[in-house]
Amino acid sequence: MQQYIARRGDTVSRIAAMHGLTPEHVIQGNPWASRQPYLYPGQILFLPSAPRRRYAVQEEDHEEKISTLFGVSPEALEQLNPGFLSGRCCIPGKVLVIPAPEPQRIVYLRGEYGPTELGADIDRLVERYPFIVKETIGSSVLGKPLQLLRLGAGPRHLHVNAALHANEWLTSPCLMAFLEEYAAAYAEGRQWNGHRPAEWFKEWTIWAVPMANPDGVELVQEGVLPSHPYYDQLMEWNGGRRSFRHWKANIRGVDLGDQFPAHWEEEAARRGTLGPGPRDYGGSAPLSEPEAVALVTVAEQVPGHAAVSLHSQGAEIYWNYRGYEPPASKALAAKLAAASGYRAVHLTGSDAGYKDWFIQRFRRPGFTVELGIGKNPLPLGDFEDMALETGLILGSILSDVKSY
Repeated sequence: MQQYIARRGDTVSRIAAMHGLTPEHVIQGNPWASRQPYLYPGQILFLPSAPRRRYAVQEEDHEEKISTLFGVSPEALEQLNPGFLSGRCCIPGKVLVIPAPEPQRIVYLRGEYGPTELGADIDRLVERYPFIVKETIGSSVLGKPLQLLRLGAGPRHLHVNAALHANEWLTSPCLMAFLEEYAAAYAEGRQWNGHRPAEWFKEWTIWAVPMANPDGVELVQEGVLPSHPYYDQLMEWNGGRRSFRHWKANIRGVDLGDQFPAHWEEEAARRGTLGPGPRDYGGSAPLSEPEAVALVTVAEQVPGHAAVSLHSQGAEIYWNYRGYEPPASKALAAKLAAASGYRAVHLTGSDAGYKDWFIQRFRRPGFTVELGIGKNPLPLGDFEDMALETGLILGSILSDVKSY
């Protein structure tokens, strides 16, 4: 058993991933952590030693077969099993210690995915794939960079954003995972799930904002300490609750999903929320928040042929807005639904969203995609399925040149 002193930004999931444990292992050694919404810097946790996987060598096993089976290099197996490389360990019945698998991809979950994880992954992606361009399109209320990734060289432009709502942060690594898989397939000249990324690259340019609400995401994942500049307001707006896992808004209590100039006044009246809070307050005016301004500015500078705003949850695709959408939108939504297994929904009684503004402003296809099913924040175990569904939806758009 070892001691660990919590630092700013630590969560049970992040600490577990760092030490090769599961969150359940951490909770088992620290039962109080299951009753406390967040960890605070300075708290001491007791961590068990990381359990090791073991494997009994089978008949006809050899070094390469065992290495491939567990997704680890022969050198890593040698470190824990001296003599492995020379073949002295491949004796039927001999028990080997198996190291943790080595991730081949950049984007994967090591606990919650916040602004720090996003920034590190962006830097690694740009280093590995120099044809991905990184830009900063503005800053959040607290000064965090609003980062954009540009991928492709085509004349058609696709705008995509994720994590506009704070507790829907799992949409951010879903978008990042697709961008990585697209870039890898393009660099290697291969197909991706039946699509041709080389054609995507030639026909489209993606403008992706993977985390549109970084302050809110951090709040949901890490909570707030008295030293936070908005501590008193946040505690008041949150009704005194210390848990912010239900929080959708930005750090000023403004719901960015209700911030766009598309019948904003009607949405504000419908919501009836008069001040800052966890959700549904559209601000004092449309585009009062810098995060919403940044998304609008980049879309105005480079008008898109289509736009997608990734949310969760519901496994639904919203495609219409007050009749402003082009005639092809309904059929396109049906195509995206068929690709993902989601349901295309004709939505009424909702205004002031990013998709609403995009359709009204440009009269081009716009989609709100509700990834996954459950209660936000969705569990980390849903990531793999949601990431694939994100890719299948975006890939269907990129492969359908004639409709845009």
